[in-house]
Amino acid sequence: MTIQDSPYALVASSQGPKAKVDSASTSPQQVENAYTMALRQFDGAAPFLNLKAGIVDMLKRCKRELTVTFPVKMDDGSVKIFTGYRVHHNTARGPSKGGIRYSPQVDLDEVRALAMWMTWKCAVVNIPYGGAKGGVICNPRELSLHELEGLTRRYATEIAPIIGPDRDIPAPDMGTNPQIMAWIMDTYSMHHGYSVPAVVTGKPVNIGGSAGRLEATGRGVMFTVQEAFKTFGWQLAGAEIVVQGFGNVGSITAQTAHQMGCKVVAVSDIDGAIYNPTGINIPKLQQYVKEFRTVVGFSEAEQITNDELLALPCDVLVPAATENQLTRVTAPRVRARKLVAEGANGPTTPEADAILNDMGLIVIPDILCNAGGVVVSYFEWVQDMQQLFWEEDAVTEQLRRIMVRSFHDVHNRAKELNTSLRNAALVLGIGRVAEATMTRGLYP
Repeated sequence: MTIQDSPYALVASSQGPKAKVDSASTSPQQVENAYTMALRQFDGAAPFLNLKAGIVDMLKRCKRELTVTFPVKMDDGSVKIFTGYRVHHNTARGPSKGGIRYSPQVDLDEVRALAMWMTWKCAVVNIPYGGAKGGVICNPRELSLHELEGLTRRYATEIAPIIGPDRDIPAPDMGTNPQIMAWIMDTYSMHHGYSVPAVVTGKPVNIGGSAGRLEATGRGVMFTVQEAFKTFGWQLAGAEIVVQGFGNVGSITAQTAHQMGCKVVAVSDIDGAIYNPTGINIPKLQQYVKEFRTVVGFSEAEQITNDELLALPCDVLVPAATENQLTRVTAPRVRARKLVAEGANGPTTPEADAILNDMGLIVIPDILCNAGGVVVSYFEWVQDMQQLFWEEDAVTEQLRRIMVRSFHDVHNRAKELNTSLRNAALVLGIGRVAEATMTRGLYP
């Protein structure tokens, strides 16, 4: 295993940043490198803070980057080589925290960007973590359960030197789930000779997971949307919602919106999108997806393209898929009337941000809007460390409290600085991390 920038191990490619195509709406020409985008966002917010050049340079760099290349024995007896990453961006406010992504499009720059966004996200909601992220270049849909377990346990072994309940605590992300977290926890525990449940969050409840963790990100998205509607004097009941992505985040966002009395008119997944202007029966759709593993073909909605979904008239558009969905090409087509609520990380490029702002749309940024997952991950970690577990109602109420408080922290900063919610959230998060860095000082 090497701590260096490794080439893409499974598919021939150049060593430079790779263009990624994640949906029907995104071509390589539209895609912006995720790390470049994260740095541009930082550069837009930093002048509000008047930071010293040394602090700025420190906060723009990742503290630690691990690249691992490892073999996995496949079901047919062959051996395949996989490449994975774990990046720690910052630990000034506490141990680093961040998900693990399994995707063919994972690369080091994407992991760097996601780790940086996690740092600001944890600071915005004021929990004592820094940011980290991990990923393995693979397509989990093409792996058997046995192959997925072998890959996960080997990857966990490779990154074991830099993770731990007091150092870096992984969690699920795109392409991973509670079972994968269970395998990581078990592998780490076997190395130590005793059970260490606090090494990961997002694991099953029966081995130390938290009630409400699976639903936390989607619920947090809608708690933030609900508070925005209250703040701006809008009526949430009957509001038309469009959700791009129907994985864990998108499906729970749609479910929570439905429970709040909203009308979810369109959703999408990797296979396509569906639309019903009178509203989709979300519980019925969830049952359909359990059986068929896609929203496509659901009889109570018409099939549309992802491009068409992004351009539907609605009150709230929730991009909850991947990065680079709202770009300089797709943003002008958006017909949301009130909000864009970022359920995904990095779905909106800086150019698209400016376009949406000129259109009068309010964007609730990812580092605020989708922070519910890391908030309840923090609750899970606390419960594991204390061996004292909470009821789901208590978890959800504490999540609501933190999301509401954080929304007003960001909204008030935006009014004070006369800037967007994204800039305000970045100023708040970067400022808190900079303050912790300066308080701790430099070693030696």
